Amino acid sequence: MQYNKRYIFHYLVQVFILAAYLVFTCSTVVAQDHENHNHPSIDSTHSVESTSQTHDATAHASESHGEEKVDAGKLIMEHIADAHDWHIATIGHTHISIPLPIIIKDNAGIKIFLSSKFDHGHATYQGYRLEEGKLIAVNEDGSINQEANFYDLSITKNVASMLISVILLCWIMFSVAASYTNNKGKAPKGLANLIEMAIIFIRDEVAKPSIGSKYAKFLPYLLTIFFFIFINNLFGLIPIFPGGANVTGNIAITLVLAIFTFVITSINGNKSYWGHIFMPPGVPKALWILLVPIEIIGMLNKPIVLMIRLFANITAGHIIILGFFSLIFIFGAMNQGLGLGVSVLSVAFTVFMNFLELLVAFLQAYVFTLLSALYFGSAVEEHHHEEHH
Repeated sequence: MQYNKRYIFHYLVQVFILAAYLVFTCSTVVAQDHENHNHPSIDSTHSVESTSQTHDATAHASESHGEEKVDAGKLIMEHIADAHDWHIATIGHTHISIPLPIIIKDNAGIKIFLSSKFDHGHATYQGYRLEEGKLIAVNEDGSINQEANFYDLSITKNVASMLISVILLCWIMFSVAASYTNNKGKAPKGLANLIEMAIIFIRDEVAKPSIGSKYAKFLPYLLTIFFFIFINNLFGLIPIFPGGANVTGNIAITLVLAIFTFVITSINGNKSYWGHIFMPPGVPKALWILLVPIEIIGMLNKPIVLMIRLFANITAGHIIILGFFSLIFIFGAMNQGLGLGVSVLSVAFTVFMNFLELLVAFLQAYVFTLLSALYFGSAVEEHHHEEHH
């Protein structure tokens, strides 16, 4: 127990250092995006204007550069949305990013190339271009091809982040397994000790109480889902590569995770479980027409709850943190001194939110795992009904 307390103390110190690092690096990234926002995109030059009007607009923009307003909503949505490249930094007019593979399946076959061919959405390549982060088909004149039929199978930022997290998770688990093999009969140390604490916690505090004697059958899935969500939650708090992807804040990903839980629950449901849904015991058959639809809706509502809970909590945390940073530029556009004063409070709230998000990263992984275990427990539980009242 003393060793565990000492390890927890060192872990909290590391968390504090990480949170401080996140605050300063995240502020740098937001500032860079704000600088990029002030430069007009190539798309804006497609409007038909005379040469004199263009010069007047440029001169006016140069004079009122400091008075431009920040579109906080657009800034926030760009950060939490998926992308076809991994943005690193913006220096002047130069965008530094890691291009990701674009994979398109259309009538002509499969096309594979890097997202750098699109020049950050300013260029068209092989009949396609990026518009607001989405891949669209275009005609030769640049108009959108509404009749195009294609599948976007690209490796996006979220997909790449999941691959990285899976590789990291496999490396951690194999390293811990090797540590146990090489130190038989000895107490685990370092990372092995931390992973053992998490595994024992999920087994003894989540799986056993929620599922009962049949917990061992579902434990591998519960451990996998817990560590997968937890690691991706932590990656989402790191603003620089390989972090910064909003994986668990993507509703499509949380939907797939919820479907896994729903399918496992349905497959392992016993007669008692399905009997309670389609033939509610102790209820007159005349009321089945009312209760059965309610039970079915309740059964289908379980994965929806899992999906929305994880998506909403993770996304809300990112929006709040980015909202605090946006206040600096919003007030700074009004008055430089006012922006400087607000920045003190903004950074203070951001530090608090980063600590809170570290807690939320664990809690949401725990809640998703716990609810999944409860659903499994209800599916395999044997109900014994008395014949008399």
